[in-house]
Amino acid sequence: QVQFVESGGGFVHTGESTTLSCTVSGRISIIYGMAWYQGPGKHKLVATISREGYKTYIDADEDRFTIARDDTNYTLTLTIDNAKSEDSGVYYCHATVSLPDRTDEVIWGQGIRVTVSS
Repeated sequence: QVQFVESGGGFVHTGESTTLSCTVSGRISIIYGMAWYQGPGKHKLVATISREGYKTYIDADEDRFTIARDDTNYTLTLTIDNAKSEDSGVYYCHATVSLPDRTDEVIWGQGIRVTVSS
């Protein structure tokens, strides 16, 4: 079974930084596009990163959010700098992967809660 293993998040003081991380676990051949969504739910697309490393920030402050991927370790990260209260929520990692049988699968993380407070 292919899934994400998540880490990071928790309580963050206003103005501080935090990094969220998701690592793909299971047998895969290729990781295509990856993304972060912010909840509750999975409604707000925060940022995406293509297989080639092209980044887009859809509903996030590009000066404070950084999406990155490490295909050697099958890891996706999101760093939030100068955290603000509106950054609080549950963050979901998302990816489209190719399995060894050449079928594609979309996988979601279970959610990483971030609470920003002073």
